[in-house]
Amino acid sequence: MTETLAAAYGADLAVTHILVVSELNQSRAFWVDVLGAEIYREYGGTSLVLRFGGSWLLLVTGGPPTVDKPDTTFAAPPDPTRVSHALTLRVADCLGVYEILRARGAVFLAPPHDWGGEIRCFTRDPDGHLIEFSQAG
Repeated sequence: MTETLAAAYGADLAVTHILVVSELNQSRAFWVDVLGAEIYREYGGTSLVLRFGGSWLLLVTGGPPTVDKPDTTFAAPPDPTRVSHALTLRVADCLGVYEILRARGAVFLAPPHDWGGEIRCFTRDPDGHLIEFSQAG
């Protein structure tokens, strides 16, 4: 086959981030009501596709292996202080985002910090997934 990788991907290639959550309704409320994501599609009470910041986010509840991933179990993070995956959202006004999201119920690890070339702050979703808000300085 002489098809290039770009051709095999197609013009509509999109990256979807998958977060395994312990309670879908609680996570939906956080991502939609607090952070402002838009619901695109729901699947049987176990998964939810969101449009957020020009990307796709798939929230799924944990589950056992399946035919297409026979040795892989999905589980929400057991310890929110140990991070193996994080989302960074590049924003125009980190302090403004911080104030708005705090008013909506988001709990931040610390207020925004100015590192000179970047201002950033971090929050977690209900399962402990780390979310960074970053403003170029």
